[in-house]
Amino acid sequence: MARRFLWIVAGLVVLLLIGALAYRIFQMDLMKAALVPTAEFVEQEKPEPGPTYADAAMWIARPDIPNNPAAWTPEGFAPTAEPRASLFFIHPTSYLERSHWNAPLDHEESQERAELFVRSQASAFNAIAEIWAPKYRQATFGAFLTTKADAEKALDFAYRDVLAAFEAFLEQAPADRPIILAAHSQGSLHLMRLLRDWIAGSSVEQRVAAAYVVGWPISTTADLGALGLPACEEAEDSGCILSWQSFAQPADPQMVTDVYDASAAPDGTSRAGSPMLCVNPITGERGGDAVADANLGTLVPNGDLTEAELVEAAVPARCDVRGFLLIGEDAPDMGNYVLPGNNYHVYDYALFWANIRVDAERRLESFLGADLPAEPSP
Repeated sequence: MARRFLWIVAGLVVLLLIGALAYRIFQMDLMKAALVPTAEFVEQEKPEPGPTYADAAMWIARPDIPNNPAAWTPEGFAPTAEPRASLFFIHPTSYLERSHWNAPLDHEESQERAELFVRSQASAFNAIAEIWAPKYRQATFGAFLTTKADAEKALDFAYRDVLAAFEAFLEQAPADRPIILAAHSQGSLHLMRLLRDWIAGSSVEQRVAAAYVVGWPISTTADLGALGLPACEEAEDSGCILSWQSFAQPADPQMVTDVYDASAAPDGTSRAGSPMLCVNPITGERGGDAVADANLGTLVPNGDLTEAELVEAAVPARCDVRGFLLIGEDAPDMGNYVLPGNNYHVYDYALFWANIRVDAERRLESFLGADLPAEPSP
């Protein structure tokens, strides 16, 4: 009986190993099968008279919303600075269903996830700026796993909501304040388009103290020049763009580079082989590296992502030659959302939460040309 039991255990181990190997080989096909919608794209009916961003119900965060998730700070952290800018934040993908190409605004689960993202990401700016984060009918996660024309239609549809929200933001936020732009993942894709097609060359561009286009690759040769704002080179620069994509080591960014190298900028310029913009969020400088001791605080979440502990000196950061941000081999346990290839995409903001606060305050101070009240170090 004992020998039979050992054979059963050995057999299960072999099956698990085979399953793990099959997943590594076919993981993209499995993800596509599970997440890419099979139905044709159908443009959702607009709420009558359309998404009205004058209504507080269309926002996850804005200054007059009670229990604003963007106002959250970890236990023991007490911000003291007064906001002197307005921040427009575009949250990342939180809709994972394959029943629609775009998230319905009343989809409860994706809205709850979006609030969690606003809480953990946009909160990094909450003593520097008043935060506005719109709901929008985001493209589903599966839209990023296929080249179907329907996926492009879904992203265009989502962008129209983002643009409508930004126009309402400009109408409602104080006109005499600087603007900070921030986004993550799908939100950063939409922010790049907003910068390229709407902000670059406009009077609004002159109000932008900084743009945090995080978790989406920006080709320094094919994309950057069309975005209007230059890359942030030094920690004191303002009116510039920051971007990074976080990987622990050993890093395998092939899932990113395969798609990136096969793509082209809107003007047709190929991105193949081009470096990606990497501004080190610890130092605030383009490229380079920083030791873990310089990391002022990483948000290490609990199991359901509802709370987090601020941990100092948790990870270093180094921009590699291609433009990925490497955080070493001993990254803290951040939960179950590390992607294949040691991709810490979900935690791009959480890993450097306290440094992002300092960075935004420093750039706003530089932009205003005046001293701002300083927050105590966490």
